[in-house]
Amino acid sequence: MGFTLNRRSLLHASLGLTGGLALMRAPSSLAAPSPGAAPAPGAQEPSRPWYELGLLSDPVMENQLLHFLAATYSAQADIGEVLDTASRIHPEDEWSWPTEWVSTADRLRAMGDASLARHHSRSAGHAYLRAANYYRAALIHHPEPGHPSVLATGRKSVDAYDKALTLLRIPATPVRIPYENTTLPGYFFRAPHTRGPAPLLIFQQGRDAWPEESKYVIDAALERGYHCLIVHAPGQGMAIREQNLPFRPDWEKVITPVINFAVRISGVDSRRLALLGWSMGGALVPRAAAFERRLKILIPNPGVLNWGQSQFDQFNGYFPEIMKLLDTDPAAFDAALYELMSQVFLYRWYMRDAMSKHGASSPSDLLFKLREFNNEPVVHRIRCRTLVMDGTAEAYSGGQAKQLYDALTCPKDYLLFTEEDTGLLHCQEGAQAVANHRMFDWLDEYI
Repeated sequence: MGFTLNRRSLLHASLGLTGGLALMRAPSSLAAPSPGAAPAPGAQEPSRPWYELGLLSDPVMENQLLHFLAATYSAQADIGEVLDTASRIHPEDEWSWPTEWVSTADRLRAMGDASLARHHSRSAGHAYLRAANYYRAALIHHPEPGHPSVLATGRKSVDAYDKALTLLRIPATPVRIPYENTTLPGYFFRAPHTRGPAPLLIFQQGRDAWPEESKYVIDAALERGYHCLIVHAPGQGMAIREQNLPFRPDWEKVITPVINFAVRISGVDSRRLALLGWSMGGALVPRAAAFERRLKILIPNPGVLNWGQSQFDQFNGYFPEIMKLLDTDPAAFDAALYELMSQVFLYRWYMRDAMSKHGASSPSDLLFKLREFNNEPVVHRIRCRTLVMDGTAEAYSGGQAKQLYDALTCPKDYLLFTEEDTGLLHCQEGAQAVANHRMFDWLDEYI
C-alpha cells in the first residue's frame, strides 16, 4: 500500500502540524472564526490570551520563548535579553534560533569573565547563570540533533552553570549516579538551614527542558527545608547529547538507581522521599512509582496514564490518512513523513528531535516506541500518596491527568489550575509562583 502527498494534502498536513504542535495555547484560542463572518456592529475584537505573545510566527518557538521569559522568576533570564534575542530570530531560517541564543549566551559569558577578572564574583555568577540557560535555549529548537555544535553548546552550558553555583554559593554538588554500565550527571542541593535528616525532593524533567531549568522549584524546596536531587536521565540534557542514552519506557530502571544513590547521602531522610515529574516526566514517574516502594510522595505534572496514546491521538487528529499506513505499510508511512519533513521545517525539527531522544531510526520506529509508554498495566501497583496536577489548557496530554487520577487506587488528590489563577498552561508555564504556592502547600502537609 502506498501514499502520495499532493499539494493539497501537504498544505493540510502542514497547517495541521502547525496547530497541533503549538499545543500550549488554550483550546479556545485554536478556534478560527467562521469563514466570511464579520463582527457585529460595535463589537470589540476578541482579546488575545496573555500567553500568546505574537512575537514569532512559529507557534512552537513562541511557546518556547514564553518558557525562557518565565525563567526571570528564578534569575536565569532577563526580560530584555530574551526579547532582544527573539527580535533577531527569523523562524523561516532553521538555524536562526540556535545561532541567536548562542550569540546572547556568549555575550553573557564574556560579561561574566570580565567581572570575574576584576573579582566581582556575584556579578560574574549571575551572568554565568543566565548564560547557561541561554545555551540550553539554543538546544531546545536545534535543527540537527547530531550536529557537533550541539555537544559543544551543551558543554558550554554545564561549564557556565557550574561556575555560577560556586560564585553564587548555591548549595549544590555535582554528582554522578551509577546507572547500568555508566553514570548519569546530576546535582544534589542541600537545604542550608535543616537540622537532622530532611526530606528529599527528586525532580524529573520531561522531553525538552533540562533539570537545571527548574530552578524555581529547587529554590522553593530549599527554603522550605527540602534537599533536592536533579538528574540528566536518559533522553534528557547531557545524557542524550553526550552519552547517547535515549528514553526508555521502563522508567523504574532509571529511578531505582537514583533512589539507591539518594538514600546513601548524609542528611537525607529515606522515609520521606518525594518524586516529581514535569511534562513528559508526568508520564515517566508513575511508571517508576509502580515498582519503587521507598517513595512516600508522587507528583506527576501533568499526570499521564498513557503517553503513547496521547501522542497517537495528536497524530491521528492531524494526519489520519498517513497514520492508517503505520501498521499496514511502515515504509509508505515513513515516505509520507519524510516528504512532509522536507517541506515543513516545524515538522522536520520535531521528528528529528523526537527520533534522536528516543533512539528511533525512522518515523515509524518512533511511533512504535511511543506505544510502549503506557502506565495502564501497572498503575494499580502505585501505593504512595499521589498529587495529580493538571491545567485547563493542558494540550500535550489533554485529559490524561484525570484518567490517571481515576485509575489510581492509592491515597490521591487532584490539583487543577485554571485561567483564573493563570496556571492553566502545560506545567503552569509563566505562573511559577502560583504553581509553587499550591504544590508546596500540599507537599508540606503530606511529606
